[in-house]
Amino acid sequence: MVDFENYMSPGRKGHLVGIGGVSMSSLAEVLFDMGLNITGSDTQDSINVRNLKKLGIDVKMGHNADNITDDVEFVIRTAAVHDDNPEIIAAHEHKIPVFERTQAWGSISKDYNNALCISGTHGKTTTTSMCTHILMAAEKDPTVMLGGTLPLLNAGHRIGRGNTIIMEACEYYNSFLAFYPTVAVILNIEADHLDFFKDLSEVQRSFRIFASKVPEDGYIVANIDDANTMEALDGIPRRMITFGMKENADVYAENIRYRGTSTTFDIYYKGKLFTDVTLHVPGVHNVKNALAATAAAICLGIRPYAVKYGLAGFNGAGRRFEYKGKYNGADVYDDYAHHPGELKALLDTLDTLNYKRTILVFQPHTFSRTAALFDDFVEQLKRPDVLLLAEIFAAREKNTIGISSANLAEKIPNSTFYPDFEALENTLRAIARPGDVIFTVGAGDVYKIGEKLLK
Repeated sequence: MVDFENYMSPGRKGHLVGIGGVSMSSLAEVLFDMGLNITGSDTQDSINVRNLKKLGIDVKMGHNADNITDDVEFVIRTAAVHDDNPEIIAAHEHKIPVFERTQAWGSISKDYNNALCISGTHGKTTTTSMCTHILMAAEKDPTVMLGGTLPLLNAGHRIGRGNTIIMEACEYYNSFLAFYPTVAVILNIEADHLDFFKDLSEVQRSFRIFASKVPEDGYIVANIDDANTMEALDGIPRRMITFGMKENADVYAENIRYRGTSTTFDIYYKGKLFTDVTLHVPGVHNVKNALAATAAAICLGIRPYAVKYGLAGFNGAGRRFEYKGKYNGADVYDDYAHHPGELKALLDTLDTLNYKRTILVFQPHTFSRTAALFDDFVEQLKRPDVLLLAEIFAAREKNTIGISSANLAEKIPNSTFYPDFEALENTLRAIARPGDVIFTVGAGDVYKIGEKLLK
């Protein structure tokens, strides 16, 4: 098999299919900065696409075989782009090697002494962002690859000159197995992406293989409170640092004090006070994310002051409990949660805040996930005072199951299904009032509802 490293030299020409995605656009910029000649295509215009064009990268709208010109030497695609894509077909016909996005990132990571890779069913983007803040505070000048936008970077990536790369590592399609972590963080493991994995045990096997890629002098950072994670890593012959909410963890929290959307606590390592922290994002799940980031920092030899000030400067990542503004006296937020476990963490956090009424606008993500975790979704979606359901966001799938958000609405009191955004927006305009919190939630384009409301 051809290795992507063979193409990582100035002047080589590559084409990225789906270049507008968060990780793909970041990859395009990194390769362009390395001196490669990069082109790309996407199905829709976006801020990412416009930014790439400003750099001088040629981006075509739509996927077309003609975009694979004679001088293209390699093609990179996202996991959502399959072999029936016309550009992939053209690449195969011309015997041009086609790489997955993570293969390219994996090859890039080999150039760094430290490759900090953050994985888990939930919390990856937030924890990767926290790690970025900590290493920036430590003046380590890291390179960063995120699955979202971080205000500190005003982007989803950063090109550093230090010897550390921080990468969000996703398990879908076993993508993270293309990475070469020296520190592998596993936040949690749950049954997800069941359109690819057969069951939870197969998900666990994938995470174990990922952790096994850590060299003998590297570290695994693991959530000791998560039974699925500890079962997956049982007996693995690697150095491990655990984090959790109890003293049985290597890194744990004491004296937790919640004040509105801020949390103050002490972080202990091996029974001794490491540092005190004030975190400006709410929820116990973010305390856990901060503990994971701290454990990773310890593996990299980062001093306590950098953890303290790095976490103090973190105010959230894009689409993660992101405050958008006020409408008719109601606070409007957006969040990427699209799994029942993520919904639980979000709603648990909302329960600690003093809003009179919670209005949740939820857009399920993929038909397969909605069907596989249907009862778990129902359990969590019963919790808000008002639930407005948008239709399922298809993403990479076709609805061969025949499922709809209307099926969820049938099982959930105080819920209404809206087949289009316009009717849903009109309802929000009519019912929003002071004391409400409105949350647009999901991994699709549901965020547009809140943004349009605020316009």
